[in-house]
Amino acid sequence: GRAARRFCKRRGYPYTTSFHTRFAEYAHARWRVPLSWGYAVLKDFHRDSEAMMVATEGVRQELLARGFSNMKLWPRGVDLSQFSLGPTDRFKDFPGPIFLYVGRLAVEKSIEDFLKADLPGTKVVVGDGPQAEELQKNYPEAKFLGPRYGDDLTACYQGADVFVFPSRTDTFGLVNIEALACGVPVAAYPVRGPLDILEGAPLGCGTLDEDLRAACLAALEHRDPALCREWATKFSWEAATRQFVGNLEMPGFDEAFWLSSAKMDD
Repeated sequence: GRAARRFCKRRGYPYTTSFHTRFAEYAHARWRVPLSWGYAVLKDFHRDSEAMMVATEGVRQELLARGFSNMKLWPRGVDLSQFSLGPTDRFKDFPGPIFLYVGRLAVEKSIEDFLKADLPGTKVVVGDGPQAEELQKNYPEAKFLGPRYGDDLTACYQGADVFVFPSRTDTFGLVNIEALACGVPVAAYPVRGPLDILEGAPLGCGTLDEDLRAACLAALEHRDPALCREWATKFSWEAATRQFVGNLEMPGFDEAFWLSSAKMDD
């Protein structure tokens, strides 16, 4: 990122940046770096861009309060042809219901909030990261599958009853959309990301609660795969690309090419 920024500035090229990850919060969680330091570094990086793209209005408001400016919305999207309704027997040998986590295994993701929760059935964890060995040792009753990709990842989503997203530090959380697209409701804290994704969603799409266990059980009780899938269609690649293109105002930019590249069958 810094190399590309330096290249553009040296040649006088206009450029945009995007705010994907809460690096300040991650640095604070791991190494106790003061949040003010982390955000000072981020402000310096984004300062000279033509526009800084953010995933949601909620994130934009938070960053405005921290002194950022010139922001444009760029909601995220997923491949709805890859993540879809399908066979639900991936975990047929595990006691149900199935509560699934997919993502990086790291302290900032608050995975232990999920693993400590008193829930029926089986907890399944997909992903890898610096906490993997520690978590497997401390929570042997959970099923740790490591990283999964492509159709196998899709099957993991399809085989779950509830998708659990315990992170409080993500700006969006695409995995929530992937789960919804596969017909699986979301259980999460009422924080940015889940709030933005589920705002206005029918009850069957998930539950947000400061009590994560309560959110999991409510999401299980009210789950409606068809409603989850329908809600996820708002977050397609094509919709995300159209918004991205709309944020660019550069001479010679071929809008038709980029929009056609994002076309797909839902």
